[in-house]
Amino acid sequence: MTRRSHMDRRALFATGAAAALLAATGVSAQASPARRGRLRAALSGARRTDSFDARQDHGLFMQVAMVGAVFDTLTEVAADGTLHGELSTAWEGDARAQVWTLTLRENVDFHDGTRFSAQDVVASFDLHRQTLLADVARVSVLDAQRVLVELHEGDPHFPYRLSDPRLVIYPAGNMAVAMSDGIGTGLYRVQRFQPGRHFLGQRVAQHYKDGRAGWFDTVELVALSSSAVRAEALRDNYVDAAELSDTSDLADLSGITLLPETVSMTAAVSERLALPHHTGSRWPLDNLRAAERWWMA
Repeated sequence: MTRRSHMDRRALFATGAAAALLAATGVSAQASPARRGRLRAALSGARRTDSFDARQDHGLFMQVAMVGAVFDTLTEVAADGTLHGELSTAWEGDARAQVWTLTLRENVDFHDGTRFSAQDVVASFDLHRQTLLADVARVSVLDAQRVLVELHEGDPHFPYRLSDPRLVIYPAGNMAVAMSDGIGTGLYRVQRFQPGRHFLGQRVAQHYKDGRAGWFDTVELVALSSSAVRAEALRDNYVDAAELSDTSDLADLSGITLLPETVSMTAAVSERLALPHHTGSRWPLDNLRAAERWWMA
């Protein structure tokens, strides 16, 4: 069984276990997004005990900061529902989907300058061997760019599971600092972080997603526990996007788009932002990746 960096969702999601259902946003995409501006988002779920430790039970604030900005996972679910490679470029399973070989992306650096390698995957997997990856019998390094994963039982959905936002990859030799300060391979480097209150990320100078994602110069997340206050911040142009589940706090919808759609909204977005034709709806804010995929209108 072989899976490359693009996987047909009908084959991958044959059991219906994955709900990567998509909805058109109604916002016209611009042909050529440009690198500029700051994304400002008001989100809930922040705590004063927040850190970049993926083992914590994070709310939306930290989920967006981590997988949407600072860190990468091995695979990602694109907005169209298909599975793509992120830090893994290819995956191949045996006939029983029990033994998987993961081929890793080359020439990727962590924000501290460390070069990404197979050992980082093994160390990051070990964090979840009692929880998310409890079915992993063994994980080992084949060489600098390949990892072998053996499962207790076959699972054809294993590559999809690697897109879980909790399965971010840390530098093996500096893991404790990476968890406290936020050191990943993502598009945005931590510039300022106040747990439970504020996150500011700066776009890295060079990234393997250049020309495809990461259009904002900076990403700013503000923690606001009240839905009414988040709506007010959006109405008064203090933020460009706000996590909301209904329109009761939005007196005027002019210039505001509801995502993923009016009947099942999870966020409201200003017309100052340009969005792709489709936005992922498995998680809020375009599968938590608004900072990667959106741009300034």
